[in-house]
Amino acid sequence: MGRRSGELGVGAVIGWTVLSALVPGTGHLRAGRRGTGWTLLGIYALLLTGALILVLTADFELLGALTSSAWLTAITVAAVVLGVGWFAAVVHAYVVLRPGGLSTAGQIASGTAAGVVAVAAMLPFALVAQYVTISRQTLDEVFKTPADAQDRTAGSEDPWNGRDRINILLLGGDADDHRPGVRTDSINVVSVDVETGNTVLFSLPRNLENVRFPPGTPMHERFPDGFRLPAGPGGGREDLLFSVWQYADSHPELFGGLENQGAKTLKETVGYTLGLRIDWYALVNMWGFARLIDAIGGVTITVHEDIVFGKYNEGLIKAGRRKLRGADAMWFARSRTNSDDYTRMRRQRCVLAAILEQADPATVLSRFNQVALATRDLLQTDIPRPMLEHLVPLALKVKNARVTSVQFVPPLIHTGYPDWVKIRRITAKALRDSTASRTATAASASPEPADEADENAQNRRGRGTDRNPADRPGRGARNGDPAVAITEGCA
Repeated sequence: MGRRSGELGVGAVIGWTVLSALVPGTGHLRAGRRGTGWTLLGIYALLLTGALILVLTADFELLGALTSSAWLTAITVAAVVLGVGWFAAVVHAYVVLRPGGLSTAGQIASGTAAGVVAVAAMLPFALVAQYVTISRQTLDEVFKTPADAQDRTAGSEDPWNGRDRINILLLGGDADDHRPGVRTDSINVVSVDVETGNTVLFSLPRNLENVRFPPGTPMHERFPDGFRLPAGPGGGREDLLFSVWQYADSHPELFGGLENQGAKTLKETVGYTLGLRIDWYALVNMWGFARLIDAIGGVTITVHEDIVFGKYNEGLIKAGRRKLRGADAMWFARSRTNSDDYTRMRRQRCVLAAILEQADPATVLSRFNQVALATRDLLQTDIPRPMLEHLVPLALKVKNARVTSVQFVPPLIHTGYPDWVKIRRITAKALRDSTASRTATAASASPEPADEADENAQNRRGRGTDRNPADRPGRGARNGDPAVAITEGCA
């Protein structure tokens, strides 16, 4: 059957349908539907203009706002509406191009092509809706906050309440189905300057002895002279820093019958040890940590010496520059075979540094579903959901800021008989140095202890005021300064 004058061939129908998917309205204009065509082109122009403005004006604060449930729900609805609308526009463009004048084979070919094009045009919007829905569900599952905490943080003009720094207790635990309870094998505090993102990572050894508890707390009443318990079966110790969480959880009678007081107790204990106010905690399950590393495709790390691991020393990570999958990265960070807790702390810091450097947005987006699912199994925290709006921009600042690390290990401190005042003074100096890097006058800050004027800044920085001018920090590090770059010793 021949085509009438003005009718399009198979190639032209398919071509104009494809063009309609790229620029809605063009197919309608070709078919003579000018009103519909110009309307669709106008909507398309408005969408492009809005997207361009968004890209040009986007900042860290906008990215933070996009973590709110309201924004995520709105984005999901918008993606669904746009996806359905785009699909309908492509199909309608194909119909008005009058493929009925084609041969049967031509109609089948062009119709199939139009269907594929319409689905392809809708697919990006479907993926956006899926990703955003998964994000919202993950955030809601991980960041579970009581209503009163939400009321304190939501809508605050200054979410930091005038403080210069926030302090987050970052813990690594190894609980699983075969080993119930929480034992915090990795204990770190991340202190972040809210203006610059400059960060200090403080690492405390799991085997810290005679841990002191804040006066007035139930644990201090039970252990006024420090955390000491009789040796367990086989001489095992259950009164080290890593056991504080589990001990508190196992003794609700100390807290008036309240259960699950381990996190709160450890926050108070670590904060008292360092002279800081700990704002929130995040407990990372080590096995979930391995799944997260797998989700981002592994991490590349320099292994300085062969790492042996496993119950029977059956595992081996060879020395050299290696790309490690999740399980190997976890054992690299945790193995104590032919090593000690302090070397292990350094390796843990190197793994954190590698993730911070290598988990770029492109990698996370390309493996989004895997990352989201791993995060659900990975993290337990008391960070309020509304605070994400402020913490996300701050975290993005950290990636490009100055990050230093202080490890409280021998010979800097003695883990059996810790000098608590010295630990606090080292902490205070590291924070002063981190803050000083943002001002020209502080660039030449003295390594001597702060003078009395510095006491006025203690509360703003979230620090305690227990100081001892006779105790000088830094004897265990190069150049008398225990604070080093987070990547120190990792290359």
